[in-house]
Amino acid sequence: MALKLAELKAAATTGDGESRLSDVRAKVEAEKQQERARQEQEEKDNISLSTYFDEIYFPSISQAKKKSAYVREESLFRLWISTTMGDKPLKEISAFDLERLKKIMLEAGRAPRSVEYTLTTLGQIFRHAERLNYFRGDIPTTKVKKPKYDNKRVRFLSHDEAHTLFEILKGKSRETYEMALLSLHCGLRAGEVFSLTWKDVDLEHGLITLLDTKSSKTRTVSMTADIQSFFMVKETGSKQDLIFPDRKTGGIRKQISKSFPRAVTEAGLNDRIEDRRQRVTFHTLRHTFASWLVMAGISLYDVKELLGHATLTMTERYAHLASDRNKKAAATMEKIFQKDKAEENKVVKLA
Repeated sequence: MALKLAELKAAATTGDGESRLSDVRAKVEAEKQQERARQEQEEKDNISLSTYFDEIYFPSISQAKKKSAYVREESLFRLWISTTMGDKPLKEISAFDLERLKKIMLEAGRAPRSVEYTLTTLGQIFRHAERLNYFRGDIPTTKVKKPKYDNKRVRFLSHDEAHTLFEILKGKSRETYEMALLSLHCGLRAGEVFSLTWKDVDLEHGLITLLDTKSSKTRTVSMTADIQSFFMVKETGSKQDLIFPDRKTGGIRKQISKSFPRAVTEAGLNDRIEDRRQRVTFHTLRHTFASWLVMAGISLYDVKELLGHATLTMTERYAHLASDRNKKAAATMEKIFQKDKAEENKVVKLA
């Protein structure tokens, strides 16, 4: 200590170095903090993917996301991600590892959509780690092409199938029957049915107003006679009351009653159908609404407006059902070919 004090006195005289004990202590403390920060960052840089997921990422999303979302992410992580690269530090995971994961999943028969979900989950983990300074550099998922697929549902019901389904539904659950009827007759999404309040229903003019829809646009749809009839006899509440509240909470429903898939099963609508795009779900009713309208000659633009699609591209999946347009196109092509043949015959005669 005496030696240190002598050094401080000398420094005070020469102006070279720390001249006070407090300066020395501050310097030592700063060096300790720098070393701690270096060690902490080193630990962060070497954290494995599985450790980060278990200790940091999953506890975070389980508080911020819906249960269905974080349960799905955890399942994908356990089944595919952790088994292929879970032990690797985040900084060592490359696009090559992700391509290998993609190959393993596709060879195991997983749908392209599942592969996309898995890669999306990985990307979210890396972005989360980047925000918390556990990862620096290029996120590897940005360098991997997601598998291409057509995930659009194309199934719609025939009139006989719809009749059978609704007869079964009526016997199982009157409320589910009414919700399904609304979707089929007015093209409503499940969420739009669940959110309906009595103020949205204008019986005098036969209109339903849909607020805060998926496309963020308010739209108005007309009721059919059947929809008006069940609204007229249904017990009404105050204008703010939900028409189909959740029976347990009284709030907005999260999903359709199990009576609907049971009715679908009883009707045999999904028998021997493996392709999920062809399987009947509640959303099939909305597809049926659009498909029947297009087949009846309603323009794609009008159907777009009725469905509340943001762009016409979303509605074009129904274009092949426009039978009149197809017939006109075929008739036009036939005239063109007949004209060509007539010109050819004329040339032959002249020769």
